[in-house]
Amino acid sequence: MKRILFLSLTAILLVCSCKSGKQIEYNNPLDVKFGDPYVLLASDGNYYMYGTGGVRDGFGCYKSADLVNWEYQGAIYHGNNPDSWTLDCFWAPEVYERDGKFYMFFSANTKDDPYGDEERFSIGVAVSDSPTGPFVEMGGPLFQPGYPTIDANVLFDDDGRCYLYFSRCCYKHPVESEVADWVRKQGLFDEIEESWVYGVELKPDFSGVIGEPVLLLCPPKTMSDTQAEWESRSVTSGEVNRRWTEGSFIIKRDGIYYIMYSSNFYAGENYAVGYATGRSPLGPFGKSADNPVLQKNTQDGGIVTGVGHNSITRSHDGKHLYCVYHGRTAATGSERVVFIDEMEIKDGHLKVFGPNTDPQTLTY
Repeated sequence: MKRILFLSLTAILLVCSCKSGKQIEYNNPLDVKFGDPYVLLASDGNYYMYGTGGVRDGFGCYKSADLVNWEYQGAIYHGNNPDSWTLDCFWAPEVYERDGKFYMFFSANTKDDPYGDEERFSIGVAVSDSPTGPFVEMGGPLFQPGYPTIDANVLFDDDGRCYLYFSRCCYKHPVESEVADWVRKQGLFDEIEESWVYGVELKPDFSGVIGEPVLLLCPPKTMSDTQAEWESRSVTSGEVNRRWTEGSFIIKRDGIYYIMYSSNFYAGENYAVGYATGRSPLGPFGKSADNPVLQKNTQDGGIVTGVGHNSITRSHDGKHLYCVYHGRTAATGSERVVFIDEMEIKDGHLKVFGPNTDPQTLTY
């Protein structure tokens, strides 16, 4: 596995060496209507974007040479067929290039009902010889821990081991906290359901997981917690009786693991992004005092709300990091559209320079 990882990185570095330092002007949002966008920089030197929406019972893909101009490649995967375990609610695909193959991790509702629940989301894996598909399921759900799961993200660590990060859904998961007590006293809601982020080691062939999932992130329990205000806006505003911790994305820099996550109602204006840091892929993680690092800007005269479920990509030479996320504007209404803003990780801190709708320059 170490040799495969080394060869993959070598191939990408060879691509980077001949495609570095080019710049392009652009404005957010991009002309892509995706939720939960994920961008892969493939060994062929092109960028490929995947996301929620655009294809009935499946996923589509866009291709770009410069992260700004995107060309639709059509549908790359279809579920809800006689050979599939999937039924509906196809969400949050992420594609990874490994040893000449492309593996797509995604969420969907299962045809069977393992938990006796209305929401029975599971995570699956599909494989293809091309980043534009067609992708074929490798089998049934990757694992079923006893509760519905969504939002898969994978880390390939320096030692060759790989880890899966995912969210437990809010559905049928009421949690007691000072925040729940407060909203009850205000007469807003009787209970607050929560989603939590977990991590677990992944088998190298992506056929399953190793060991039991570890709880990594959840909403604050006390009102005095410095993270409680921004992570609870959807419930304290009376919008909905759920607190989300979802859409995680992890990256390692200088021995530190930075895990980004989204909080609040994904279809509301308060959706926002924070991060936590740790020294191990399975934690413990401590939330940053910098949070939130990405949120609506209408309070400052901007036009962007509902920003979240991000991924991270980079320039060909690796010198520039970009946060890719979805959001909304007055012009786009309820439609989720894609934004890309530069970000940096420096001196143990992660910063996103957005949401930015002004003309700006991107180095690819």
